Amino acid sequence: MQQGVCFMDIQQTLMQEFHLRASQVENVTALLDDGNTIPFIARYRKEQTGSLDDQVLRELAERLTYLRNLNEQRDKYRAVIEEQGALTEELAAALDAAVTLTELEDLYRPYRPKRRTRATVAKERGLQPLADALYAQTPADADPLQLAAAYITEELPTVEDALAGARDIIAEYIADDPAVRKRLRVVCMANGFLTSKAATEEDSVYANYYDFREPLSKVPGHRVLAINRGEREEFLKVHVEFDVAHALRIVCSEHVKGDTLLAQQVQLAAEDAYTRLIFLSLEREMRNVLSESASEAAIKVFSVNLRQLLMQPPVKGRVTLGLDPGYQHGCKTAVINPTGKVLDTGIVYPVPQFKRMDEAKRIITGFIRRYGVEVIAIGNGTASHETEVFVADLLRELGDSKVAYMVVSEAGASVYSASKLAAQEFPDYDVNLRSAVSIARRLQDPLAELVKIDPKAIGVGQYQHDLPQAQLSQALNGVVEACVNSVGVDLNTASAPLLEQVAGINSTVAKNIVAYREENGAFASRAALKKVPKLGAKTFEQCAGFLHVPESKNLLDHTAVHPESYDAAKGLLDLCGLTVKNLTGLQEKVDAFGISALAEKLAVGEPTLLDIVAELQNPGRDPRDELPPPLLRTDILGIESLRPGMELTGTVRNVVDFGAFVDIGVHQDGLVHISQITDRYIKHPGEVLKVGDIVKVWVLTVDVQKKRIGLTMKLPKKQA
Repeated sequence: MQQGVCFMDIQQTLMQEFHLRASQVENVTALLDDGNTIPFIARYRKEQTGSLDDQVLRELAERLTYLRNLNEQRDKYRAVIEEQGALTEELAAALDAAVTLTELEDLYRPYRPKRRTRATVAKERGLQPLADALYAQTPADADPLQLAAAYITEELPTVEDALAGARDIIAEYIADDPAVRKRLRVVCMANGFLTSKAATEEDSVYANYYDFREPLSKVPGHRVLAINRGEREEFLKVHVEFDVAHALRIVCSEHVKGDTLLAQQVQLAAEDAYTRLIFLSLEREMRNVLSESASEAAIKVFSVNLRQLLMQPPVKGRVTLGLDPGYQHGCKTAVINPTGKVLDTGIVYPVPQFKRMDEAKRIITGFIRRYGVEVIAIGNGTASHETEVFVADLLRELGDSKVAYMVVSEAGASVYSASKLAAQEFPDYDVNLRSAVSIARRLQDPLAELVKIDPKAIGVGQYQHDLPQAQLSQALNGVVEACVNSVGVDLNTASAPLLEQVAGINSTVAKNIVAYREENGAFASRAALKKVPKLGAKTFEQCAGFLHVPESKNLLDHTAVHPESYDAAKGLLDLCGLTVKNLTGLQEKVDAFGISALAEKLAVGEPTLLDIVAELQNPGRDPRDELPPPLLRTDILGIESLRPGMELTGTVRNVVDFGAFVDIGVHQDGLVHISQITDRYIKHPGEVLKVGDIVKVWVLTVDVQKKRIGLTMKLPKKQA
């Protein structure tokens, strides 16, 4: 029988933590163990999961993995302790009761193989019996000097040498006491302080932390990450401050009995244990706890922002001109049709210093007239402001033109342009022109274009380079996967990177799909997927429902209805007297039958049937279409023209712990501090705002020299 927490205990833990039924936990566990992907489970196994969404499923899967690893580690430690002949019933019970890896580590600490320490040296010199006698602290009238006298040797010439060695043994025993460590952690976190001092006289962005002190229990995550970076860059010296007297009272209360001469020896050992062995470890643990908590929160914010960015509504059906601004090498331009195909490219110099403005106007106007450009996407990098001014002036000169523009984040565009993928997509264009194409496509379909870029490079987080990269990548890749599968993918137009994000499809299968498509032409149905090399039955099951085939004669291939439910969908239409070519009145007929009665007759679950009805009513539905369209502009403001109290409309570009950055049509995004978002108390800006939100703001402050704009979302009192 497995030692430690058994499967039923894990199940019980998950039920309690996620407030789920036993059947939900059992089914999700079985589905995961059977190799099913999170998107597939969330979308097509709602009956088994109770319609849990993908985020809950991911959290549950992560927790399940943690608990299983905890069990494995528990069994490993138990075996090692048992081999040493030290496993007591009490220790076995404590191991079983441990609910975190930290608790297990504390219990295992005394039995872990140690490097040579002062305590091991003392034991080698035969001082273990003396240490035991001192620690027992009985009889009360015993004299430590007399006890130590029996241990004098050439290596231990005095009684004080013997006592010091015995105290080293006691100190290590006390330092390994899991109860002491657990209590110190709790009390230190509640009463300790994080402090930082300047490590240099040089001014820096970390000046605010040159004399910093804040309670461990209250320091915000973004400050922890900033301080950590300042320490790594050697601008700060960082410490945890905790009252020594308070700590010693805790340590001594567990081990010192009374005020006898023996107890005094134990107290000396306890003080040494704390100052020499425990505190540095405790300080590291507190720093790690703060850093892990800050990283977890930052990753969550990054994930939320990324999800919102990827799910921005596309600007569909418009000829788009992409502009990648620059100085010496000019502004790279690319015109693409509504499906992303490149129509034309060029390089212009719209910056006044090159004195080629008229030429730039002539070329851009020619693009607009020749190809019917309807929207312009401007990258927000170098020379973006000058390019935006140029575009705004040109649109004013055109007068009756209906062309609008939008400044688009070009984060990661240069990485993509120089990638092997970009070279494969655009072998005839140089790196710079590829970037212009990418910028245009980001406006047309943010999701399809941004999946080609490492999500860490998209720039909607905070301190992303300071976060645990494996954990960050796992979280962000999960977001990308969830977004792609939520929207669905056109099987006949999707790139290999986009196909890779579809449930069940790896890079090899994605490339095989594209190769098959290029060799045999467009897929005529979902069923044709089965002919793709290395796309087996399990992969087909996982991916089919997320791959749409608009060219298929079968309407169901256009929808998110899974092929396993085609018979149910056709049976539904038969019962309602309808066909895929005539769906008029479907909802009314479903309501008349009753969803429960229909589900029973068709032998499918109600959630699946409801999804089938929704898909039939709106084949190829894109959830992004339900969102407000992006804010396009035809004019620009200069930072010099801003005045406090000015009312503006902007787009939220990034949400961080301390506020939100808003694009207000000026080159610099303005900051709405968390205190200026709403009149009510909020813990995080994400409670109110998300990336892509279009908001009304008022200018609070303008610093032209530092290019900083302070905004508020609170209606100024004189306007209220």
